[in-house]
Amino acid sequence: MQALVTGATGLLGRHLVEALLDRGDSVRALVLPAENTRQLEELGVQVYRGDVCDRESLEAPTNGVDTLFHLAALQGQWVPMKEYAEVNVQGTDNVCRAVLASGIRRLVHVSSWTIYGINRGWALEESVKPAPGDDPYWITKAQGDLLVQRWIEEHALPAAIVRPGTIFGVHDRLNFARVAEKIRAGKAIVIGSGRNFLPLVFVTDVVQGLLLCADAQEAEGEAFNITNDEPLTQRSFLDSVAVDLGVRPPRIHVPYPLALTAAAVAEGAAGFTRNGSPVVTRHGVKLYGTANRHSIQKARQRLGYQPKVTVREGVRLSCRWYEQEYGPAWTVNDRSEAAVS
Repeated sequence: MQALVTGATGLLGRHLVEALLDRGDSVRALVLPAENTRQLEELGVQVYRGDVCDRESLEAPTNGVDTLFHLAALQGQWVPMKEYAEVNVQGTDNVCRAVLASGIRRLVHVSSWTIYGINRGWALEESVKPAPGDDPYWITKAQGDLLVQRWIEEHALPAAIVRPGTIFGVHDRLNFARVAEKIRAGKAIVIGSGRNFLPLVFVTDVVQGLLLCADAQEAEGEAFNITNDEPLTQRSFLDSVAVDLGVRPPRIHVPYPLALTAAAVAEGAAGFTRNGSPVVTRHGVKLYGTANRHSIQKARQRLGYQPKVTVREGVRLSCRWYEQEYGPAWTVNDRSEAAVS
């Protein structure tokens, strides 16, 4: 397979590239002009500088490609909705056009579980219509998902859509490292009772789902939830991280409405002072403070997908990486002032 990966320098992209190379595929990567590509180049990846927002920069890297994995997305940034839409919607549209223009056999588009909305109360299946909340990332990922669906229906785009759970794992600085920092510093809190279910999935299981969608004919034109459906509560996740780091688990509970209000105030203060990202966001409070589960029955039956890494084992592996990267709790002065966001 000749594969092209957008977003190859991110957490999921890094693991996907390694998995593709391990099975003997040739890999190209489309990366932003300023991104550090040393690791990709050392692995033998053919690097193209460009941007999914620039349609012309997609022409060269897509020429001769068999499969395109579209991972590139704007997330975790405190920027206006317009910037999210440029990457997550217009950028996705550009990718779809490039796939058809280049005759690519399969596009695997990475969406998000958040397109369904939060706290829906049952294990959501792929047939549930998108109902994202008022978060720029959630809204634009839902728009991008619907856009790919329209390209499939109206232009026979040979695409499969993957809707992963909240990804964590080794090298996860955006999500797991922030949580670990707070727990290690004794600054973590439990939002609400802590009994709400979190839709976590280890990064290599998402890679498994991506490869299955690339290879299986049955995947074309379909969307799949790719996550771990074992019931995992916020409380048990935080406790597991604390145990593996050798520190006390968080014991302070903050009611969900109060946490949400505090986050709104923090966001307002950040906007007023123009002092970068807020110390806590409503996005983070909602992700960790609400109950969310998703069915993977469709992926099991049609793709043969089966989570291989339990969340508990994933936490263990992630904590081991975290301590190797940042040092054990007793040797490092934690500098984090940010809550989970």
